[in-house]
Amino acid sequence: MANKAQQPPHLHLAEVTASQFLDIWKHFDADGNGYIEGKELENFFRELEMARRGAGVDPSNPTFREKMKEFMQKFDKNKDGRIEMSELAQILPTEENFLLCFRQFVSSSAEFMAAWRRYDTDRSGYIEANELKGFLSDLLEKANRHYDDQKLQEYTQTILRMFDLNGDGKLGLSEMARLLPVQENFLLKFEGVKLTSEQFNAIFTYYDKDGNGYIDEQELDALLRDLYQKNKKEVDVKNLTGYKQSIMSLSDGGKLYRGELEIVLCREPIV
Repeated sequence: MANKAQQPPHLHLAEVTASQFLDIWKHFDADGNGYIEGKELENFFRELEMARRGAGVDPSNPTFREKMKEFMQKFDKNKDGRIEMSELAQILPTEENFLLCFRQFVSSSAEFMAAWRRYDTDRSGYIEANELKGFLSDLLEKANRHYDDQKLQEYTQTILRMFDLNGDGKLGLSEMARLLPVQENFLLKFEGVKLTSEQFNAIFTYYDKDGNGYIDEQELDALLRDLYQKNKKEVDVKNLTGYKQSIMSLSDGGKLYRGELEIVLCREPIV
């Protein structure tokens, strides 16, 4: 059983701040892969139960396993057996937690992508750190959340601590999208079909029939259908339409340039 020094901070609080949320996340996502899973998940649930009950719990007890199963049924929205950042934001008592602003603001991933496009002005697939404050301010205003400069600065620094792991002052779209509710994060749907730079260049050239450097919505539709069939992944028309709309939110007047599409389909944006 974990002693007091090993227990994560803040789980016992009635409300956690953005910075405290990050402390909890980093404590349990021990390998830094963006998920609380396996042994990490068991540790999290044990510590959460201890914080709620004010007493120790026995993970070997069948009752513990049953409670954990019920817990996952409630909060593991995409049923992948692990907890990600947006799901954790639902679990913790986070009235003040800025992550909830994203859930309130984003009725579709297309809105998130459109907001991203306004700030990723050079279409690099990254938001520079000095642009991040404006991006967050935009989201907070759309979510009708009141904040002051100090709070906005705290949110900005927390986001940087979350995602700017190499300290280069840039944040990637796919990383920021982890803040979205699972069901709205369409980028997760492409995790299994990510392309290398060479594969992406070949595909884009194939669908950009006239070689003008962009593809339109119809061409994107064909590209996505072929991509899913090639990877033997089932996708219904409704889902495909949603993915297409979200990606087209990155376009310039219906023209989807190479830089926009590579953000979604490549493992890393092409430098």
